[in-house]
Amino acid sequence: MADTNPKPVTIPADGVELEGDLGIPEGASGLVVFAHGSGSSRKSPRNNYVADVIREHGVGTLLFDLLTEEEDQTYETRFDIPLLVERLLSATEWLRSRDDTRDLKIGYFGSSTGAAAALLAAAELGDQTDAVVSRGGRVDLAKERLSEVTAPTLFVVGGADEPVLSLNRDAYEKLDCEKSLEVIPGAGHLFEGPGQLEDVADLAADWFETHLG
Repeated sequence: MADTNPKPVTIPADGVELEGDLGIPEGASGLVVFAHGSGSSRKSPRNNYVADVIREHGVGTLLFDLLTEEEDQTYETRFDIPLLVERLLSATEWLRSRDDTRDLKIGYFGSSTGAAAALLAAAELGDQTDAVVSRGGRVDLAKERLSEVTAPTLFVVGGADEPVLSLNRDAYEKLDCEKSLEVIPGAGHLFEGPGQLEDVADLAADWFETHLG
């Protein structure tokens, strides 16, 4: 795995402090901010695996908790997409304030509900965002602003995750940017079959290396 061991960081946002892990390979020109799905955290084993592969491709990563432990106890808060978007924007602003990250290109990797937050943040920031990848994303929750996304965007969906695949196909048509939709044959929502998460990681890492490298 990547040589760069992520370092713990604390990100200020709206009067709270969010825990994160920041890893930047030597010579990196870009960094991917992860937006996990509801009920998950920066410790998500799937996202951490994908982040390892992305760092192997020379791109930095920031995994952080979108909610505090207290906020995460409330079911409704996990699906408060505007709040999740604000947290993503706060983390991006924090990266822009740091000497070691302010000049890096920024990408977002979103899973499930986190993908909606990633797309809405990208729509908000316009050309300040350089790439987006959605894994099994609830991209329908961002449908009102999909046409405003200018960053190259990749949707990765499991072939057996039929409801989400249908939502992704509809949302894909609304994107007016460089885009790709990749379907992993036979994969369900969590990409738990042999080699499926590896396929996701390789697709994401290639996309970010191309657009942030």
